[in-house]
Amino acid sequence: MSIKILKKNDKDILKLLKAENGVEYFSFSALEKYNELIQGFSTRIGGISEGPYATMNLSFSREPDNQQGVLENYKRMAKALGVDENSFVLSYQVHSTNVKLVKKSDRGKGVVIDRDYEDIDGLITNERGITLGAFFADCIPLYFYDKRKNAIGLAHSGWKGTCNKMGAVMIKEMSKHFGTDVKDLIACIGPGICQDCYQVSLDVYEEFSKKFKKEDMDSIFREDGEDHFRLSLWRANEIVLNEAGVPKENIFTSNVCTACNPNLLYSHRIMGEERGNMAAFIALK
Repeated sequence: MSIKILKKNDKDILKLLKAENGVEYFSFSALEKYNELIQGFSTRIGGISEGPYATMNLSFSREPDNQQGVLENYKRMAKALGVDENSFVLSYQVHSTNVKLVKKSDRGKGVVIDRDYEDIDGLITNERGITLGAFFADCIPLYFYDKRKNAIGLAHSGWKGTCNKMGAVMIKEMSKHFGTDVKDLIACIGPGICQDCYQVSLDVYEEFSKKFKKEDMDSIFREDGEDHFRLSLWRANEIVLNEAGVPKENIFTSNVCTACNPNLLYSHRIMGEERGNMAAFIALK
Protein backbone atom coordinates (compact mmCIF):
# COMPACT_ATOMS: atom_id res chain seq x y z
CA MET A 1 0.00 0.00 0.00
CA SER A 2 1.24 3.48 -0.90
CA ILE A 3 2.01 5.70 2.12
CA LYS A 4 2.20 9.47 1.97
CA ILE A 5 5.26 10.61 3.95
CA LEU A 6 5.68 14.32 4.54
CA LYS A 7 9.48 14.41 4.42
CA LYS A 8 11.08 12.06 1.92
CA ASN A 9 14.42 12.09 3.73
CA ASP A 10 12.67 10.67 6.79
CA LYS A 11 11.23 7.66 4.96
CA ASP A 12 13.44 5.19 6.84
CA ILE A 13 12.40 6.39 10.32
CA LEU A 14 9.20 4.36 10.26
CA LYS A 15 8.82 0.98 8.54
CA LEU A 16 5.52 -0.61 7.54
CA LEU A 17 5.66 -4.31 8.43
CA LYS A 18 3.28 -7.14 7.59
CA ALA A 19 3.09 -10.04 10.03
CA GLU A 20 2.40 -13.63 9.02
CA ASN A 21 -1.19 -13.34 10.24
CA GLY A 22 -1.86 -10.37 7.93
CA VAL A 23 -1.58 -7.62 10.54
CA GLU A 24 0.17 -4.51 9.21
CA TYR A 25 1.90 -2.19 11.65
CA PHE A 26 4.62 0.44 11.80
CA SER A 27 7.96 -0.01 13.55
CA PHE A 28 10.55 2.63 14.45
CA SER A 29 13.97 1.86 12.97
CA ALA A 30 15.64 3.73 15.84
CA LEU A 31 14.11 1.32 18.35
CA GLU A 32 14.52 -1.89 16.36
CA LYS A 33 18.23 -2.07 17.09
CA TYR A 34 17.61 -2.54 20.83
CA ASN A 35 17.10 -6.24 21.49
CA GLU A 36 15.36 -5.53 24.79
CA LEU A 37 12.44 -3.83 23.03
CA ILE A 38 9.22 -4.71 21.27
CA GLN A 39 7.33 -1.79 19.76
CA GLY A 40 4.82 -0.93 17.06
CA PHE A 41 1.99 1.29 15.89
CA SER A 42 -1.08 -0.43 14.46
CA THR A 43 -2.84 0.40 11.19
CA ARG A 44 -6.38 -0.34 10.02
CA ILE A 45 -5.21 -3.56 8.40
CA GLY A 46 -5.42 -7.11 9.72
CA GLY A 47 -8.41 -7.23 12.09
CA ILE A 48 -12.01 -8.45 11.93
CA SER A 49 -13.97 -5.27 12.71
CA GLU A 50 -16.45 -4.23 10.03
CA GLY A 51 -18.05 -1.14 8.54
CA PRO A 52 -16.54 2.20 9.62
CA TYR A 53 -14.43 0.31 12.20
CA ALA A 54 -12.78 -1.94 9.62
CA THR A 55 -10.67 -3.75 10.31
CA MET A 56 -8.13 -3.41 13.15
CA ASN A 57 -10.06 -1.28 15.62
CA LEU A 58 -8.41 -1.58 19.05
CA SER A 59 -10.78 0.53 21.14
CA PHE A 60 -13.53 -1.28 23.04
CA SER A 61 -15.43 1.99 23.53
CA ARG A 62 -15.59 2.55 19.76
CA GLU A 63 -17.37 -0.76 19.22
CA PRO A 64 -19.42 -1.36 22.37
CA ASP A 65 -21.51 -4.03 20.61
CA ASN A 66 -18.49 -5.93 19.31
CA GLN A 67 -16.35 -6.62 22.36
CA GLN A 68 -15.37 -10.10 21.17
CA GLY A 69 -14.33 -8.71 17.80
CA VAL A 70 -12.05 -6.11 19.40
CA LEU A 71 -10.64 -8.80 21.70
CA GLU A 72 -9.82 -10.91 18.64
CA ASN A 73 -8.03 -7.88 17.18
CA TYR A 74 -5.88 -7.72 20.31
CA LYS A 75 -5.06 -11.42 19.97
CA ARG A 76 -3.97 -10.82 16.39
CA MET A 77 -1.93 -7.78 17.36
CA ALA A 78 -0.26 -9.71 20.18
CA LYS A 79 0.73 -12.47 17.76
CA ALA A 80 2.08 -9.96 15.24
CA LEU A 81 4.21 -8.22 17.87
CA GLY A 82 5.24 -11.40 19.60
CA VAL A 83 3.82 -10.56 23.04
CA ASP A 84 1.53 -12.38 25.46
CA GLU A 85 -2.10 -11.44 24.78
CA ASN A 86 -2.58 -11.03 28.54
CA SER A 87 0.34 -8.59 28.88
CA PHE A 88 -1.38 -5.41 27.66
CA VAL A 89 -1.91 -2.45 29.99
CA LEU A 90 -3.92 0.34 28.38
CA SER A 91 -4.17 4.06 29.01
CA TYR A 92 -7.42 5.78 30.05
CA GLN A 93 -7.15 8.95 28.00
CA VAL A 94 -8.75 12.29 28.83
CA HIS A 95 -6.14 14.66 27.31
CA SER A 96 -4.42 14.99 30.68
CA THR A 97 -0.73 14.87 31.57
CA ASN A 98 -1.26 12.19 34.22
CA VAL A 99 1.24 9.32 34.17
CA LYS A 100 0.87 5.84 35.69
CA LEU A 101 3.75 3.68 36.91
CA VAL A 102 2.82 0.23 35.62
CA LYS A 103 3.59 -2.96 37.57
CA LYS A 104 3.27 -6.66 36.79
CA SER A 105 0.03 -6.68 38.81
CA ASP A 106 -1.49 -4.38 36.15
CA ARG A 107 -1.11 -6.90 33.31
CA GLY A 108 -4.30 -7.29 31.31
CA LYS A 109 -5.93 -4.07 32.45
CA GLY A 110 -8.05 -2.59 29.71
CA VAL A 111 -8.24 -5.81 27.68
CA VAL A 112 -8.94 -8.93 29.74
CA ILE A 113 -9.70 -7.20 33.06
CA ASP A 114 -11.16 -3.81 33.93
CA ARG A 115 -8.92 -0.83 34.58
CA ASP A 116 -9.00 0.38 38.19
CA TYR A 117 -7.70 3.81 37.18
CA GLU A 118 -8.90 6.76 35.10
CA ASP A 119 -7.41 9.97 33.67
CA ILE A 120 -4.17 8.37 32.47
CA ASP A 121 -2.52 9.57 29.25
CA GLY A 122 0.99 8.30 29.99
CA LEU A 123 2.36 4.91 31.05
CA ILE A 124 5.88 4.03 32.27
CA THR A 125 7.52 0.82 33.46
CA ASN A 126 10.85 -0.92 33.91
CA GLU A 127 9.34 -4.38 34.36
CA ARG A 128 9.53 -7.05 31.68
CA GLY A 129 6.54 -8.78 30.15
CA ILE A 130 4.27 -5.72 30.18
CA THR A 131 2.98 -4.27 26.90
CA LEU A 132 2.04 -0.61 27.29
CA GLY A 133 -0.73 0.57 24.96
CA ALA A 134 -2.37 3.90 24.09
CA PHE A 135 -4.97 4.95 21.47
CA PHE A 136 -4.82 7.30 18.50
CA ALA A 137 -6.74 8.67 15.53
CA ASP A 138 -4.88 11.99 14.87
CA CYS A 139 -3.20 12.77 18.21
CA ILE A 140 0.50 12.12 18.69
CA PRO A 141 2.06 8.99 20.22
CA LEU A 142 5.28 9.54 22.14
CA TYR A 143 7.63 6.59 22.72
CA PHE A 144 10.45 6.67 25.27
CA TYR A 145 13.30 4.26 25.88
CA ASP A 146 15.98 4.73 28.53
CA LYS A 147 18.76 2.64 27.02
CA ARG A 148 20.87 2.73 30.21
CA LYS A 149 18.23 2.01 32.86
CA ASN A 150 16.18 -0.18 30.49
CA ALA A 151 12.89 1.59 31.14
CA ILE A 152 10.10 2.53 28.74
CA GLY A 153 7.29 5.03 28.43
CA LEU A 154 4.35 5.67 26.13
CA ALA A 155 2.17 8.78 26.00
CA HIS A 156 -0.87 10.20 24.21
CA SER A 157 -0.34 13.85 23.29
CA GLY A 158 -3.09 15.73 21.49
CA TRP A 159 -3.10 19.52 21.33
CA LYS A 160 -3.94 19.85 25.02
CA GLY A 161 -1.29 17.36 26.10
CA THR A 162 1.27 18.93 23.79
CA CYS A 163 0.43 22.43 25.01
CA ASN A 164 0.92 21.23 28.59
CA LYS A 165 4.20 19.55 27.57
CA MET A 166 3.32 15.93 28.13
CA GLY A 167 6.72 14.84 26.82
CA ALA A 168 8.49 16.77 29.57
CA VAL A 169 6.15 15.32 32.19
CA MET A 170 6.99 11.81 31.00
CA ILE A 171 10.70 12.49 31.28
CA LYS A 172 10.25 13.90 34.80
CA GLU A 173 8.33 10.79 35.86
CA MET A 174 10.91 8.43 34.36
CA SER A 175 13.65 10.33 36.14
CA LYS A 176 11.72 10.16 39.42
CA HIS A 177 10.97 6.43 39.29
CA PHE A 178 13.93 5.00 37.36
CA GLY A 179 16.72 7.55 37.75
CA THR A 180 16.58 8.27 34.02
CA ASP A 181 19.21 10.66 32.67
CA VAL A 182 17.57 12.52 29.79
CA LYS A 183 20.74 12.15 27.70
CA ASP A 184 20.13 8.38 27.66
CA LEU A 185 16.62 8.66 26.23
CA ILE A 186 15.54 7.69 22.73
CA ALA A 187 12.29 9.53 21.94
CA CYS A 188 10.08 8.72 18.96
CA ILE A 189 7.15 10.81 17.74
CA GLY A 190 4.66 8.60 15.96
CA PRO A 191 2.04 9.01 13.23
CA GLY A 192 -0.49 11.79 13.72
CA ILE A 193 -2.19 14.62 11.88
CA CYS A 194 0.15 16.90 9.91
CA GLN A 195 0.18 20.69 9.89
CA ASP A 196 -1.45 20.93 6.46
CA CYS A 197 -4.44 18.89 7.67
CA TYR A 198 -4.81 20.37 11.15
CA GLN A 199 -6.63 23.71 11.30
CA VAL A 200 -7.23 25.19 14.76
CA SER A 201 -8.88 28.36 16.03
CA LEU A 202 -7.42 31.39 17.79
CA ASP A 203 -8.11 30.03 21.28
CA VAL A 204 -5.73 27.11 20.68
CA TYR A 205 -3.03 29.48 19.46
CA GLU A 206 -3.49 31.64 22.56
CA GLU A 207 -3.16 28.62 24.88
CA PHE A 208 0.14 27.65 23.26
CA SER A 209 1.41 31.23 23.41
CA LYS A 210 1.23 31.03 27.22
CA LYS A 211 3.60 28.03 27.28
CA PHE A 212 5.90 28.40 24.25
CA LYS A 213 8.44 31.04 23.23
CA LYS A 214 7.59 33.49 20.44
CA GLU A 215 10.27 32.06 18.12
CA ASP A 216 8.90 28.56 18.72
CA MET A 217 5.34 29.68 18.02
CA ASP A 218 6.46 30.80 14.58
CA SER A 219 7.62 27.28 13.75
CA ILE A 220 4.62 25.52 15.33
CA PHE A 221 1.83 27.63 13.81
CA ARG A 222 1.06 28.95 10.35
CA GLU A 223 -1.63 31.59 9.82
CA ASP A 224 -4.64 30.29 7.92
CA GLY A 225 -7.16 33.05 7.42
CA GLU A 226 -8.87 35.18 10.02
CA ASP A 227 -8.49 33.76 13.55
CA HIS A 228 -7.38 30.37 12.25
CA PHE A 229 -4.02 28.60 12.14
CA ARG A 230 -2.40 25.37 11.03
CA LEU A 231 -0.77 23.57 13.96
CA SER A 232 2.23 21.22 13.76
CA LEU A 233 1.97 18.85 16.71
CA TRP A 234 5.11 17.08 15.51
CA ARG A 235 7.19 20.27 15.66
CA ALA A 236 5.70 21.28 19.01
CA ASN A 237 6.60 17.91 20.53
CA GLU A 238 10.12 18.09 19.10
CA ILE A 239 10.54 21.43 20.88
CA VAL A 240 9.14 20.05 24.15
CA LEU A 241 11.50 17.06 24.08
CA ASN A 242 14.52 19.11 23.11
CA GLU A 243 13.85 21.71 25.82
CA ALA A 244 13.53 18.88 28.34
CA GLY A 245 17.08 17.84 27.44
CA VAL A 246 16.67 15.05 24.89
CA PRO A 247 19.50 15.46 22.34
CA LYS A 248 18.23 16.33 18.87
CA GLU A 249 19.95 13.27 17.44
CA ASN A 250 17.88 11.10 19.80
CA ILE A 251 14.50 12.44 18.62
CA PHE A 252 12.85 10.65 15.69
CA THR A 253 9.69 12.00 14.04
CA SER A 254 7.60 9.73 11.83
CA ASN A 255 6.13 12.35 9.45
CA VAL A 256 3.32 9.92 8.56
CA CYS A 257 -0.02 11.76 8.64
CA THR A 258 -3.18 9.99 9.74
CA ALA A 259 -5.41 12.32 7.72
CA CYS A 260 -3.30 11.95 4.56
CA ASN A 261 -3.52 8.15 4.72
CA PRO A 262 -7.19 7.28 5.42
CA ASN A 263 -6.97 3.90 3.67
CA LEU A 264 -4.29 2.81 6.11
CA LEU A 265 -4.96 4.84 9.28
CA TYR A 266 -7.99 6.07 11.22
CA SER A 267 -8.38 9.85 11.35
CA HIS A 268 -10.88 11.74 13.49
CA ARG A 269 -10.65 14.78 11.21
CA ILE A 270 -11.48 12.69 8.13
CA MET A 271 -13.88 10.10 9.57
CA GLY A 272 -15.48 11.77 12.58
CA GLU A 273 -16.70 9.84 15.61
CA GLU A 274 -17.79 6.72 13.75
CA ARG A 275 -14.41 5.06 13.22
CA GLY A 276 -11.89 2.86 14.97
CA ASN A 277 -8.74 3.68 16.91
CA MET A 278 -5.18 2.65 16.26
CA ALA A 279 -2.86 1.88 19.15
CA ALA A 280 0.79 2.38 19.98
CA PHE A 281 2.64 -0.36 21.86
CA ILE A 282 5.98 -0.77 23.60
CA ALA A 283 7.29 -3.55 25.82
CA LEU A 284 10.46 -4.90 27.41
CA LYS A 285 11.10 -8.52 26.47
